[in-house]
Amino acid sequence: MQTRAVVLEAPEKLSLQTLGLIGAGPDDVVVDVHWSGISTGTERLLWSGRMPPFPGMGYPLVPGYESVGQIVAAGEHVAHRLGETVFIPGSTGFIGARGLFGGTAQRLVAPSARTIKIQESMASHGVLIALAATARHAIVDGANPPELIIGHGVLGRLLARIVLAEGYPAPVVWETNPDRLGGAMGYVVCDPSEDDRRDYSVILDASGAGSLMDSWIGRLARGGEIVLAGFYDQPISFAFPPAFMREARIRIAAEWSPADLAATLELVGDGRLSLDGLITHQAEAGAAAGAYRTAFSDADCLKMILDWRGCA
Repeated sequence: MQTRAVVLEAPEKLSLQTLGLIGAGPDDVVVDVHWSGISTGTERLLWSGRMPPFPGMGYPLVPGYESVGQIVAAGEHVAHRLGETVFIPGSTGFIGARGLFGGTAQRLVAPSARTIKIQESMASHGVLIALAATARHAIVDGANPPELIIGHGVLGRLLARIVLAEGYPAPVVWETNPDRLGGAMGYVVCDPSEDDRRDYSVILDASGAGSLMDSWIGRLARGGEIVLAGFYDQPISFAFPPAFMREARIRIAAEWSPADLAATLELVGDGRLSLDGLITHQAEAGAAAGAYRTAFSDADCLKMILDWRGCA
């Protein structure tokens, strides 16, 4: 079996290649991918060469962890899943390239347990499920919901929407890029310079700008918490005295759990969480090189997805 896949050969060197796939076992499924998303967090670090070392890290590699497609073959133990529309967070089943993430390909082989059935009607919106579940994890894993969210990119918007979907009070969202101030759905977005409040109980960062930690601490209430929900390639430091005086707490939110994913699908399914307006750009998979550059350089691009359905 073979697949067309996006391959990062080295930092800033990306191409579409044909790769071999390992054979599917009795507990594996084969997924024909329809759409895959480009992450402006981890994938930007992989593309630029700034990703901190991880087990399995190295080039060449197939990036991506946000793919949606249909199960077209299934092993004997999971044959009942044939035909399902699924979200698949990647694969390690490539021959000739690493699959640290491994989702940006036309066809994937993966254990059945790693694929999540979704409604066919979700279509391309399904690529957002992992990011939405990660956002929910950052919110509900703490004692209190965020009152302030830093950043109004796709993650910041999902965070704000999920806060409201879970029934919490509307948060304030900070955004310094004027092109991203619009698009709020039931919450306020403003430049930090327009906000004088200094008693936020929970501040949640979705920007990845860890160098701004001191300014966030200065906006905390006593005993307040800063939640780091971005991905940070540089060491994070802060001045101790202001944090000491506020008895500040710092929490790191990691990736989603299965419970987060199930709860997120429920929020979407019953209409409490909308994924509309978050995918702003789409490109055919054959134009992947240009799509990656747009995703990482165009402030108007909240989310870029690749369409694999016509890829030859």
